[in-house]
Amino acid sequence: MHIHDVIVIGGGPCGLAMGIELAKSGLDYLILEKGNLTESIRRYPRRMRFFSTAENIEIGGLPFAISEVKANRNEALQYYRKVAGYFDLKFKLFVDVDRTEKQPDGTFLVYSNDGQVFQSKKVVLATGYFDVPRMLNVPGENLPHVSHYYDEPFKYSYTNVVLVGGSNSSVEAALELYRHDAHVTIVHKEADFRTKVKYWLVPDVKNRVKEGKIHTRFNSITKEIEPGRMLIENIETGETEWIPADFVFLLVGYLPDEHLLFRCGIVLDPLTKVPTFDPETFETNIPGLYLCGTVMAGVFTEKIFIENGRDHAAAIADHINGRDVRKVKELIDRI
Repeated sequence: MHIHDVIVIGGGPCGLAMGIELAKSGLDYLILEKGNLTESIRRYPRRMRFFSTAENIEIGGLPFAISEVKANRNEALQYYRKVAGYFDLKFKLFVDVDRTEKQPDGTFLVYSNDGQVFQSKKVVLATGYFDVPRMLNVPGENLPHVSHYYDEPFKYSYTNVVLVGGSNSSVEAALELYRHDAHVTIVHKEADFRTKVKYWLVPDVKNRVKEGKIHTRFNSITKEIEPGRMLIENIETGETEWIPADFVFLLVGYLPDEHLLFRCGIVLDPLTKVPTFDPETFETNIPGLYLCGTVMAGVFTEKIFIENGRDHAAAIADHINGRDVRKVKELIDRI
């Protein structure tokens, strides 16, 4: 079996940034991606626009040249595909990794769910967090009209749509659905929308709520979902209410795949799900196994984005190449 220097698991922006750094170092690497390149971005709402400006989600030093300040989903997909081609990155698509195992000789075996096996000296997990939605664990959550991902508005015109959550994804979906003639209700456990909602969306959604064009049930939680309706409870009064729900989107966030991390031997905090890793080298409790990007965030996914996750790649490449990043950091601090 061919032994790569490094296998990168995950072909999102951070995984691609990792591949670029490894390519620059002249290492023999391979990126394994369970879907296509930047699969998580492909699954974003089709009209989504990034919160970050274009230069903040660039990788490899290649300019992200667009006419607007912030990129939309399609522009990002095109950009990252072109970056991968420019650097001639080595990847294998539609390989769903099940686990890694460190061998007595120090190398790693990487097993996929379809029976493929790869071998490398080092492994970098850059799997992000978009594949594992936060579950409400309520009756009816798995019904066919319920989803943890919103796509586009056209299917839902003239229907009753309930959005659970008060962050960007819920607000953006509500505004788009309302403008395509859906009857929209937002259910959120807090007293108002989350403070991290994109600033340009806040006046829009609040004005639509004031006009009665988007309905809200704040301080409310989901208790049960049935075909055509949903039971909610006001957490202040304890009162319950059935509301019409032809379609339900549970947009309450996503998590890194803790089960994959566990199967790779990485120790996680039982409460926060934050994995064990060195904050300067990003090496885990398994020597030679690294984390890159949001996969290291545990439940705190809002703390790591493309713009800071992409920087992990350079530090990991330095450590793999034997460069003492601590001494470099100390030198920079003295300067």
